[in-house]
Amino acid sequence: MTVRLHWFLPTGGDGRTLVDRHAYGSNIGRETRGLRTPDIEYLAQIAKAAEQLGFEAVLTPTGTWCEDAWLTTVALAQHTERLKFLVAFRPGLLSPTLAAQMAATYQRLTRGRLLLNVVTGGDSAEQRRFGDHLDHDRRYERTDEFLSVVRGVWRGEPYDFHGVHYEVEGGLTSLPPDPVPELFFGGSSQAAGPVAARHADVYLTWGEPPAQVKEKIDWIRSLAEREGRTVRFGIRLHTISRDSSADAWSTANRLLDDLDTDTIAAAQAALGRSESVGQRRMLDLHGGSRDQLEIYPNLWAGVGLVRGGAGTALVGSHGEVADLIEEYHSLGVEHFVLSGYPHLEEAYWFGEGVIPELAARGLLAADTASRATGRPAPILVARGR
Repeated sequence: MTVRLHWFLPTGGDGRTLVDRHAYGSNIGRETRGLRTPDIEYLAQIAKAAEQLGFEAVLTPTGTWCEDAWLTTVALAQHTERLKFLVAFRPGLLSPTLAAQMAATYQRLTRGRLLLNVVTGGDSAEQRRFGDHLDHDRRYERTDEFLSVVRGVWRGEPYDFHGVHYEVEGGLTSLPPDPVPELFFGGSSQAAGPVAARHADVYLTWGEPPAQVKEKIDWIRSLAEREGRTVRFGIRLHTISRDSSADAWSTANRLLDDLDTDTIAAAQAALGRSESVGQRRMLDLHGGSRDQLEIYPNLWAGVGLVRGGAGTALVGSHGEVADLIEEYHSLGVEHFVLSGYPHLEEAYWFGEGVIPELAARGLLAADTASRATGRPAPILVARGR
């Protein structure tokens, strides 16, 4: 199992600050230095950089404050050659048969560069903006049915489904996707686990300390075994990697210095209303306090003071960041979905600093390693004792 690396497309905007200018009270509309709009030219820069540096795919978010993930990424596919797009979408906001058809079309238009990130949704206020009024557990129940239909329709022959949320007669994608897109799925609640076990190709967790990540891996793995399935694992993290540890922590502290007490309080109040168990776990890592944000060696929870979702970052020298990636990998984590502020510059810091470290350790696939180092990947020979 090699390390597979992915980057992030900031379709809600980017900049040199952690403050989400959309979401939290006094920051709405506030003039902030260094903000970048998510126009196609800027996003194309990030996508091209990710492809050049050796990332396999880029995650594109979904929600009120970002551009539509399907439309944005299919446009960016015209600016790239190999890069895959991990498109986030919400079951329940469109027909599962239509979603299956869209995915099949996408695969043909991009020659097989689609991955799917299933976002069930942990914020009822956000869901209601899109006309969805189901509660948390019923949303996962609906996701279970939705993904059953999608996979059924991808078979290329008429498919019937009779459930609580969907009634499909003769659902069909006349030309199934080739290849079938991998499904990435996250969720920390008891309602989420069985759905992941039945449908996920990759279970994606936010960046908690290794012991907590191992607990999640063991939990999902055991549920999948009961379903007769094997699930792979991924982790969603930010990264601040520099030539020295001191430089990396200086950057983290500068990001922290941008946050005033009122901004943190407003963000924590808003995030605390989320129904997401994963979000509550992120908040528990720091408790809303600036103190003791290094919750594990080189794992920093400062991002989660103001940002929803993934709230932790790998911080340190390139070698230290590679060490922590290697530690997660030893637990069974294969996919690393990374980001940083700003996303263009941090892609280069990671790509030119950490990726060669991982390649030297034999953790990357041969094609990724050769792009990172400019030479063929080393051949590792196992020696008996």
